[in-house]
Amino acid sequence: MLSLRVKKPYNEGMEQIWVPLTLATAFSIATSDAFAKKALVAHDEYLIAWLRLALALPFLFLSLLFVPLPPLDRDFFLASFIALPFEIIAMILYIKALKISPLSLTLPFLSLTPVFLIVVPYLLLGEKVSAAGGAGVLLIAAGSYTLNLKEFRKGISEPFLAIRKERGSLYMILVAFIFSFTSTLGKKAIEHSSPVFFGTFYYTVVVLVFAPLALRKSGLKVREIIGSGAVRASLIPGICHSVVIITHMIAVSMTKVAYMISVKRLSLLIGVFYGHLLFREPGIGERLAGTMLMLAGFVLIVLSH
Repeated sequence: MLSLRVKKPYNEGMEQIWVPLTLATAFSIATSDAFAKKALVAHDEYLIAWLRLALALPFLFLSLLFVPLPPLDRDFFLASFIALPFEIIAMILYIKALKISPLSLTLPFLSLTPVFLIVVPYLLLGEKVSAAGGAGVLLIAAGSYTLNLKEFRKGISEPFLAIRKERGSLYMILVAFIFSFTSTLGKKAIEHSSPVFFGTFYYTVVVLVFAPLALRKSGLKVREIIGSGAVRASLIPGICHSVVIITHMIAVSMTKVAYMISVKRLSLLIGVFYGHLLFREPGIGERLAGTMLMLAGFVLIVLSH
């Protein structure tokens, strides 16, 4: 039976290092998403989702040269392989949402992940957030939600009512819930290995398992994929995603899952700016309230840590 209690506390002596690491994660994932969305204009979403991870692997393998290989136990493999199918489902839904809906209408629903993470890590790992930290998590979630401030003129529930018309938003809500589960299991696997090793191992398996589906859905052979320009279009997303994986894994090993993922969601602010600059998505000026709430939540989390 998988023992889900944390084996050891996070490294309290280095606790503040998780903040810049998580901010690097946020910037990298927003950049990866923006360039992936550009690639989706001309290429299949399954293929781009797979290539983004596959092209991150060389950089992850290189990072293993700088860390010792940890001893592995049963809990490491159980946590990893329980999370794996959910990770692939979330990845498919995530990339589909990016393709069919504006960044500014899909990415904010990832704000629900920190809310779920107030409960899920407590149930699985025994992690409790402080009152101030919990308030910060909720402020970031509320700020992410109010990035859709334009819809509030029709009522505070309008963004959720609009889910019926915006499938990408529904996909992202499902992704948010799945991520709360896989992030918690990932923290458990890290506790029984090391951050860089787990990130490399886990996403190597994801790439291998997802490859047949990606190739079948795209209808292309390997030589055709190279000639189609999909590899070139996925290079920057892949490089950025390698940074995401490494910084995420190290940061989450140093603090509570709810705190790290909440700060990571500042990527939504960056995503809104990318949506405006690269895709001419409107309404950026109306999202100031959401920005202020998210920044206030960030300050609360950091001060309560």
